[in-house]
Amino acid sequence: MGRGPAVVTVTDAAPARDDAAPDGAGPGGRSRRTVGAVLRAAPVPLALVAMIGLAGVVLGRVYAGNLLTALMWGAAVGSVAVSVAARRLPSWLVAPVSVVVMAGWTAWSLRLAARHAALPGGFGEVVADAARNGIPRLLTAMIPVEPAPDTVLVPLVAAWLAGLAGAEVALRAGRVLLGLLPPALLYGGALYVVGPNADPAVRPTVALAAVVALALAAPGGRSGPAGADPTAGLAPAVRVAVRARLAATAALGVAVVVGLTALLGPVLAARVDGRPVDPRRYVEPPRVESLDENPLIRISGWALNPDQKLLEVATETSGGPAGEQTRIRLAVLSDYDGVTWRVGATYRNAGRILPAAAPGPGQLDTVRQEITVADLTGRLLPAVATPREVSGARVAYDPATGTLIRPEGLSPGLRYEVDSVRERPDVDLLATADVPAGDEVARVLRVADGVPEPVRRLAGQLAEENGAPYARAEAIERFLAEHYRVVADAPSGHAYPNLSFFLFGPRDGGGQRGTSEQFAAAFAVLGRLAGLPTRVVVGFESRGDGPVRAADAYAWPEVLFSGVGWVPFDPLPRPDDEPRPVEEDFRPTPEDPPPSEVPEPTLEPTATPPAVAAPGGAAGERGVPVPLLVGGGAGGLLLLVGAVLGALAGMRRAQARARLERGDPGERIAGAWRQVTDALRLAGRPVGDDLAATEVAARARATLAEARAAHTAPAHAGAAGEPTGGEPTAGRSGTVGGAAAVGPPDGPDVDELAGLLNQVGFAPGTASGEQAARAAAVATAYVGALRDARPWWRRVLWSVRPGPLRWRR
Repeated sequence: MGRGPAVVTVTDAAPARDDAAPDGAGPGGRSRRTVGAVLRAAPVPLALVAMIGLAGVVLGRVYAGNLLTALMWGAAVGSVAVSVAARRLPSWLVAPVSVVVMAGWTAWSLRLAARHAALPGGFGEVVADAARNGIPRLLTAMIPVEPAPDTVLVPLVAAWLAGLAGAEVALRAGRVLLGLLPPALLYGGALYVVGPNADPAVRPTVALAAVVALALAAPGGRSGPAGADPTAGLAPAVRVAVRARLAATAALGVAVVVGLTALLGPVLAARVDGRPVDPRRYVEPPRVESLDENPLIRISGWALNPDQKLLEVATETSGGPAGEQTRIRLAVLSDYDGVTWRVGATYRNAGRILPAAAPGPGQLDTVRQEITVADLTGRLLPAVATPREVSGARVAYDPATGTLIRPEGLSPGLRYEVDSVRERPDVDLLATADVPAGDEVARVLRVADGVPEPVRRLAGQLAEENGAPYARAEAIERFLAEHYRVVADAPSGHAYPNLSFFLFGPRDGGGQRGTSEQFAAAFAVLGRLAGLPTRVVVGFESRGDGPVRAADAYAWPEVLFSGVGWVPFDPLPRPDDEPRPVEEDFRPTPEDPPPSEVPEPTLEPTATPPAVAAPGGAAGERGVPVPLLVGGGAGGLLLLVGAVLGALAGMRRAQARARLERGDPGERIAGAWRQVTDALRLAGRPVGDDLAATEVAARARATLAEARAAHTAPAHAGAAGEPTGGEPTAGRSGTVGGAAAVGPPDGPDVDELAGLLNQVGFAPGTASGEQAARAAAVATAYVGALRDARPWWRRVLWSVRPGPLRWRR
């Protein structure tokens, strides 16, 4: 009886060893089992890596080069490999370990991207900037996107986190389908970021679907611990049956997915918009200030300081004659509203490589320049047209105009290199070339309302005498060069009244002379009136290597010809040519006499007043004596005008008292501020709602300084509109952007009033009566000082202007 159990035990154990033998008995069998487990577990990690890598392939289509794609593949492999290697660690420890490895990979990738983009500054500064601006710069970057630290940081971190989450859910928890969701979301995010900026990602999407199907069909793709065999422990026959059933189920599932895709895919695709949404439309691109939006107003200031060093330039040119002067472009101005020429650009952050436009039929020269900034200010970045690569400075670019800016602004000592492709138009095609028309060029053909009739007639005369577009452009160029004079001290301004005075004003009163600002603006306006698409370019003329000074700054017009491109013209007269009187070739009609005095720069278009018909018939036909009729009518008219003016003056005084004396302290401070802004508007310097109180205060100081300077200038210079000082002032610009060039004058402290207004706005109820009284005193003193700085007849009209009574608040 004692031996029975032992025999049974030995007999029962033998089949177990026999069962195990086919799977590999001994060390060799264990090795084969380990290899088999690894092979069964490999499809899911490989699928995760492939899905994340495919997301990098999709996103890399809008990047320059393959650096981003390679870095995302590296993040995919690294994140999944860390999870696989740490599968025996506690689950709470895997994420910290993976994040530490991610930090190392990201730091190495950012250093590689910074070196690839040739960014200036230390590595810590570059990383901090990338962390602050990664998302907005990714969505505002120019296509193709430069793989710089700020444009690769977000994709790299997202790829690593997707790999970490997917591997932990699929491998550790055994939820393969759920584990494939993070890489799938990453892929969808990549498609969304690319938007309509690349061709449809058909092949990567098909590859992604195939990878998902294989991951779900593979043995390691079923639920359960990673690498676990669901048939382990079963009898051989049962094991074979289960495996066959699982394979059939997987094959059926794949067939169903493929069939549904084939059947429903076209139907769903037909319901989707053909053009995906571009997420860049939700992010505001970099903006510029008024001086950068209209650098044309800086020409007169530079002309008065010709020795001011703005840039230092070293040039290498392949092609073109040796020693040729090079035009360095600062900005292209395409929009004109009758008052101001503006760039009107939409800037996108760009890397070193800029998008290349289709070359024209002319000769192409390659120009490489190393530029060092000296006294040039603003954000506009000078470069020879058309820039293709910029290194040494982070830039934003407008491909429509070819204008570059540095969002951080220029600073003395900034050094950068620009590789440009300069196009030389084929002059043999110009004589017969036409000009384009339609919506694509409507921007450079638009003529704002309010064109003075003499200007319109001059453009019509030049167009009638010259039929072909190029002949019209040459006629305008020749007319300006033969009849007008270039002077350095001409006042700034290119609104319609300024151009009318430049073209037809009396010579002895300051007319018919100007800087390149008036020549270029007049050419562009006359060209558009003659049916030519025109624009104005502001830049510098470089005479080889060396400094570029303020005397080298000038503006020139360009005309767009079909099949040729933009062609520059030079309407400036030769230095030794004596201009002919305008009246020799163009005579205004008697009802439109030429301007007799310089118009003040304005911020709003000036409409031409309608002509008043002379009364017909003789007054004495009814027997009333003519002197009595004239005297009575004049007296009645004077009484009526006096009554109206007195009423207006009384209403204005009542309005000022109500603002400064009624209400609580906060309301009185706000009323004092309205007095200041109304005074600026009366002085022709209105302020917009987009300006902060401190900016308005700076504008007010500048306006008062300009008015005082004009008031104290010699009478003959004031009448001719000629500046008298040697330094440029914003008052000559006629725009708000010039305010920054004028220092604070001695006078009322408008900054104190701005501070009180901010206090009322951000801390309501905290203002005291003393502060309100102080605000009223500052506003009254400022309005009085600004009024006293005006000419006597403007001081008379100041108090009876009805504008403040009707201006909206």
